[in-house]
Amino acid sequence: MYKLFFRLVFTRMDPEEAHYLAFRWIRLAARVPVLRTFVAAALAPRYGELRTEAFGLRMHGPFGLAAGFDKNAVAIDGMSMLGFDHVEIGTVTGEPQPGNPKKRLFRLVPDRALINRMGFNNEGSLAVAARLASREAVFRTVVGVNIGKTKAVPEDEAVADYVKSTERLAAYADYLVVNVSSPNTPGLRNLQATEALRPLLSAVREAADRTVTSRRVPLLVKIAPDLADEDVDAVADLAVELGLDGIIATNTTIAREGLGLTAEPTLVKETGGLSGAPLKARSLEVLRRLYARVGDRITLVGVGGVENAEDAWQRILAGATLVQGYSAFVYEGPFWGRAIHKGLAARLRTSPYATLADAVGADVRKKTP
Repeated sequence: MYKLFFRLVFTRMDPEEAHYLAFRWIRLAARVPVLRTFVAAALAPRYGELRTEAFGLRMHGPFGLAAGFDKNAVAIDGMSMLGFDHVEIGTVTGEPQPGNPKKRLFRLVPDRALINRMGFNNEGSLAVAARLASREAVFRTVVGVNIGKTKAVPEDEAVADYVKSTERLAAYADYLVVNVSSPNTPGLRNLQATEALRPLLSAVREAADRTVTSRRVPLLVKIAPDLADEDVDAVADLAVELGLDGIIATNTTIAREGLGLTAEPTLVKETGGLSGAPLKARSLEVLRRLYARVGDRITLVGVGGVENAEDAWQRILAGATLVQGYSAFVYEGPFWGRAIHKGLAARLRTSPYATLADAVGADVRKKTP
């Protein structure tokens, strides 16, 4: 039914307008107690064997919503109601910004992909912090906060901008993510170079520790799939050196490999980050490389091209403790999370692994002498 609705209604709408329409429905459903309970029971069944622990946080399962869907932390319970075990909000910038001019989101339906150049459109760290502070949680959901650079801030002032967001948001984050990998903010990806990344991550870590003294807020970095292999290794080594809690692999790509079914040339040539099925192979490759480099010393989060339970299972075998998705949600609809969990539980039961944690990185360990 959803796919028929998608074809008849959503494909006739501007992708960004369709996103906000679906978003409103989710938020409204989550506000009605009886409806919320019914939807959660149908779409978010719990499988005990999928319980997951990552950087000291306990979750119902390993599957979460990637940053980008809920930029302003307005639908955390709504997304939990749909079966996401954790919700990563953002990207949030130090100051509010409208993002790039519209039109800035494009569907490549035959390739099951999206191109976006949203440009970190969000209400800013102060407004999002206020919303998180006043939030009365309905579901027990792990909330990640993804922070990025304000576009108007010069590159040499980026550290101070990230620190500002950290000071405002760290107290409300179950974990914090430094996003240096979006292709839609000029100069942002330059911060992935280790000589720039080291002082940035160190400053964010210090700010988080200074702001939140009652606990240690886990800190992760999100990297691009377009990094050369030696740069992936360098980031991995830096993460170990600095004692980071995790790496998220990967963000969207500026490459256009893997697109072959979308017949409209102008659509394929749109600038921005490509996500969805064409990103699958490279994201999985980066994940395997990271796990081979860091092993169990750092928690890895696999994202990019995850469409179904088999994709999620392959990410776990490649080294991911947590798996995230976003683009396939557009194509699969509200039953997506339920299908992922059901499929993961079935794969675990028929596997040689007693627990999900035992499966993490199993394929990479087999290939490592």
